[in-house]
Amino acid sequence: MTQSRRNFLASSAAIMGGGALGLGGFARPAAAATTLTGVSYLPPSYKALSYGSAGFVERLDASDAVTVDYYDSGKLLKADEQLPALRAGTIDFMFHTTSYVTRSLPILGITGLPGIVEELYANPGRIAKGSPLFELVNEQLAEDDLYMVSMMGNILEPEYIWSTSAGPIHSIDEVSGKKVRVVSFEATQLMEDFGAGAVRIPSSELYLALQRGTVDAAVANISTIIGRSLQEQLDVVYKLPMTAYGIGLFVTTQGWESMPEDAKEAFLEAAAWFEENGAAYSNDVIYEEEYWPLIEEAGLEIVEPSDEDLARLEEASQSVHEAWKEEVGRDVGERAIALALGQEGS
Repeated sequence: MTQSRRNFLASSAAIMGGGALGLGGFARPAAAATTLTGVSYLPPSYKALSYGSAGFVERLDASDAVTVDYYDSGKLLKADEQLPALRAGTIDFMFHTTSYVTRSLPILGITGLPGIVEELYANPGRIAKGSPLFELVNEQLAEDDLYMVSMMGNILEPEYIWSTSAGPIHSIDEVSGKKVRVVSFEATQLMEDFGAGAVRIPSSELYLALQRGTVDAAVANISTIIGRSLQEQLDVVYKLPMTAYGIGLFVTTQGWESMPEDAKEAFLEAAAWFEENGAAYSNDVIYEEEYWPLIEEAGLEIVEPSDEDLARLEEASQSVHEAWKEEVGRDVGERAIALALGQEGS
């Protein structure tokens, strides 16, 4: 599937030079496919997270209009290098988890706001391609010369609080005094408000951090738990929806507008599959039928949040919402939240 620009040009030259066709003995060149370079820092071992991107690339590469130069697992660019490379034109498209770029692209914070994510997750149509919220997000991204072709149809299942036997967490009250690994800004603010010490640790280092007691718990999506075998070091999962993320397929608006029509058509066809199957298959099939049974087999205690804790979460989330609105603009922020909650008339 991966083919370098050099190899593609060399093979094209060999084909064209292999024989004289047409009048006068001159070769009649065939239309060359457009080469598009794409990246993701996610490895294939993150099965649920890479399912949609892998399927998109396979379908795009199978078209006659496009040859894909694709690098997963950070082979070409690390996570924090992808966005600058896209803007610079070094790559043509990227898959990126929204939680990693909300500081650079604040509008994507709508996918991680506590008190919002559970509603968004339960209602896929609210951020589906063509929805008012999807269009609002792209209106804001356009100011940064970016276009999100799809967010895999929905956000992924929210991130919960996973804790060890040395520091089990069954409620918000038990968060206080714990050292908790957090990635997103939104969840970090909440954890600190609940009295925890928020620690930023890469997922690649989290297994040892839990094993050695560097942290007592982690706010994480189940893909991180299974992808890193963290269930071996965990004892309890408290299913309080702290934050979430989607995986967006991004291009620059300039690159999108200048893409040849046949290549754009192939891109959109592959993106339509990504939109329909990306989040849906991960959330409804991989998580439900494979990942959660693995958690049960590992013997973790699965705790549903109490009504009281859900109310506390909602109350504590308001300060996170207000801080986000200041970043994106109050009018834009309030409209995005209303759309995420299904209050289109608000």
